[in-house]
Amino acid sequence: MSVGLVGGVRPRGAARRGPGVALSHGLVMTRRNMAQLARSPEEITIYFSLPILFVLVFGYVFGSGMRVPGGGDYREFLLPGVFAMTMLYGMGATATSVAFDSSRGVVDRFRSMPMARSALLVGRCLADLLRGVLEMAVLVVCGLLVGWEWHRGPGYALLAVGLVLLLRMAMSWIGILLGLLLPNPDTVGTIVFPLAFPLTALSSVFVAPELMPGWLGPVAEWNPLSATVAAIRELFGNPGLGGESWAAEHATLLAVAWPVALVAVFAPLAVRRYQGLTD
Repeated sequence: MSVGLVGGVRPRGAARRGPGVALSHGLVMTRRNMAQLARSPEEITIYFSLPILFVLVFGYVFGSGMRVPGGGDYREFLLPGVFAMTMLYGMGATATSVAFDSSRGVVDRFRSMPMARSALLVGRCLADLLRGVLEMAVLVVCGLLVGWEWHRGPGYALLAVGLVLLLRMAMSWIGILLGLLLPNPDTVGTIVFPLAFPLTALSSVFVAPELMPGWLGPVAEWNPLSATVAAIRELFGNPGLGGESWAAEHATLLAVAWPVALVAVFAPLAVRRYQGLTD
């Protein structure tokens, strides 16, 4: 019998657990989060229809008036940007779900259960990655229907999808932190949209940086979102590559470095905030 803090016996929920058990508990929470998503068809409709709407509006309504550096079809230029933008706005869904759990006392109930303390955050992050895979599948089908395609083979295409999901993971940790800081789900949207919109507008999602004003182009090139967009355009073989800056020539490196840096900053902050709620 192990010596603990309560009556000489360690409480069942406080037992030390190895990484394998923590991962197992995290997978249980992942299934729980995905089941919640399946029971919210309106959320699926909103978050899946918005990027499709962007493709249709910008690809067909504004596409004829948009110029692609070096030539090429604007819809092929646009789709990689929409892939990355969808991962960015997924941060809002993450923050809302975490805030909803916090506001209903779910964190407190899970704390009283014999489960790894990391399971809630690990499960949330894994569920977001699965959701990102589903979003990418829908967008790829939509892109193929409007004339987009990849030109460099399945290997490069899978690398591009991996970079998109890496960005999604970074956005998940930012969303988790926001959800823990803002336990009221109704206020999440008022915070997330002002954060996400400037990143989208000041990026290469819709317009190439070299077509922007001289002072704005470098800002867009160093945008984390632009790094992923430029890298996956290259991997997919889509038009729009250009620029002679360091950021433009090393887009793939930045597409890895930016998400890793964001995770390194926001994951510890989210864990510390979560521990503060459960201590």
